[in-house]
Amino acid sequence: MSKMTDWLGGVGERASRMAERRRAAAAAAAEKAAPPAVEDARRDVPEPAEPAADARPPGPPPRPAPSSVVPWGVRVAAEVGWRLLVLAGLIYVLMQIISVVSLVVIAFAVGLLVTALLQPTVARLRRWGFSQGLATATTFVGGFVAIGLIGWFVVWQIMENIDDLTNRIQQGIEDAQEWLIDGPFHVQEKQINNIGNEISDWLGENSSEVTSAGLEGVSYVLEFFSGAAIAAFVTIFLLYDGERIWRWCLNFVPTDARDAVAGAGPKVWATLTGYVRGTVLVALIDAVFIGIGIFILDVPMAVPLAVLIFLFAFVPLVGALVSGALAVVVAFVTNGMVTALLVLGVVLLVQQIEGHILQPFILGRMVRVHPLAVVLAVAIGTLVAGIPGAVVAVPLIAVLNTAVGYLKAYHREHVEDPGPPPHGATALEVSPATPTDTPAPGTDAEVAGTGAGGGPEAANGGEAKG
Repeated sequence: MSKMTDWLGGVGERASRMAERRRAAAAAAAEKAAPPAVEDARRDVPEPAEPAADARPPGPPPRPAPSSVVPWGVRVAAEVGWRLLVLAGLIYVLMQIISVVSLVVIAFAVGLLVTALLQPTVARLRRWGFSQGLATATTFVGGFVAIGLIGWFVVWQIMENIDDLTNRIQQGIEDAQEWLIDGPFHVQEKQINNIGNEISDWLGENSSEVTSAGLEGVSYVLEFFSGAAIAAFVTIFLLYDGERIWRWCLNFVPTDARDAVAGAGPKVWATLTGYVRGTVLVALIDAVFIGIGIFILDVPMAVPLAVLIFLFAFVPLVGALVSGALAVVVAFVTNGMVTALLVLGVVLLVQQIEGHILQPFILGRMVRVHPLAVVLAVAIGTLVAGIPGAVVAVPLIAVLNTAVGYLKAYHREHVEDPGPPPHGATALEVSPATPTDTPAPGTDAEVAGTGAGGGPEAANGGEAKG
């Protein structure tokens, strides 16, 4: 019994110690939980409110953004202006580069025009069974031999008639002096002699300038023959291998635009060929009929004048005016006022027939440029590159007109409308992942597209199944 009593007493003591330890642990946990309660109590205390905005001292209002102050018209003008400045700078740099290599550029342009004139002959010889090399050689040699014979004939006619022309010019000057003295102006002979003496004195004082001008003329002759040689080589290679050269040039065009440019090439070449052949035919008709009129009126050097009329006809508007005026002056100096008036009538008649009948009938709709564009192009070409620039200006405008028209038609036919372009001073990023026609949340379109399947694919699949 005593053992049982001791065991029960030990159990009670152990239970008492365990109870004490539990009370101690509970007291420690209560002490640890006391600070958060205090912090919560502190947080429950309301903080003092800040003074209202109206209670702050008054100050200047915030300034608006500068872009919102500039008027819309000024912003548009500024954006257009800097873009025009960039284009003007680009054109200026290109013009400086072209001016450095102007001889090569002009020679290439002349070779291209000659190729446009001779290429149909090469194609015709190819249809007759000639090889490409034989057709090219035959056309090239025949064309340049014809040009050389024409030049030789003009020089020969001038040398044959130079004495007669000199005598007639001297006689015309004497007749003009007599007319000025005895005519309505009653100019004194002393004044006329003074004018002649002044001219002689000027030539004596400026002999060095005249000599330097002659030397410059020699350098111009050398440049002319150099350019003619380059133009001849350009013509040969374009006649022989023009198609492969064109395909090689297409490699420099971006891939997206290559098909459009490749389609515009034949159209541009047809326009250039039609312009050159039509101009040659019109110039030939002018030269023949005006030359016949001058020959009938017994004006000296009728054939050289007709050749000059043919050559000047390649400069639109200005060339016909200059060549006609030259023929009238020669007729006036050599044969008098009546013959000059008759020559003027012949020139005006032929040019009117050319402008109203020949050009519309021969050129047709293939080459149609507004007269204002012709005048401006000739003026700009003359200012930039002289007579060669005036010759090249109008076919360049015609070619650009054809190319732009074809590219616009190609774009309308093959390229979908991308919508309005982005606007602003800088390029905006337009992402195809954010379509502009996304339905608003909660609309019937969105519910129909996303319901019962979780996305538009489910809706499309449901429609297909239905």
